[in-house]
Amino acid sequence: MKWHHVQENWAAFYEAIIDKWPEAEDTELDEIDGDQRAFIAYLVEVTGQEPAEIREELREWLVGEIPSDVVMDPVHDNHSIALSSKFVNEGEDEFSDDSRFGDDDSDKDD
Repeated sequence: MKWHHVQENWAAFYEAIIDKWPEAEDTELDEIDGDQRAFIAYLVEVTGQEPAEIREELREWLVGEIPSDVVMDPVHDNHSIALSSKFVNEGEDEFSDDSRFGDDDSDKDD
């Protein structure tokens, strides 16, 4: 993944960030708001590591996959739906209700 994925979905990455750097805190991450330089400076402060070490850890972390809770974020869902339009027949709306194709709400007791 690229830093812009993190920056655009900053709050959705909190769990993944705290998994990698347990010293990080949500309230401080709110203040950083996706700013990579501020994030590196913050990690240097809370971990006591050198900036070069943090930058290397960050590069390695970015090699990983985008966390599923970020991929499942409604912003991405809507984007994926919009991209699906190339598979929708002409005249159909990719955002329309698909209930006639399945039993989405057929059993109200679920």
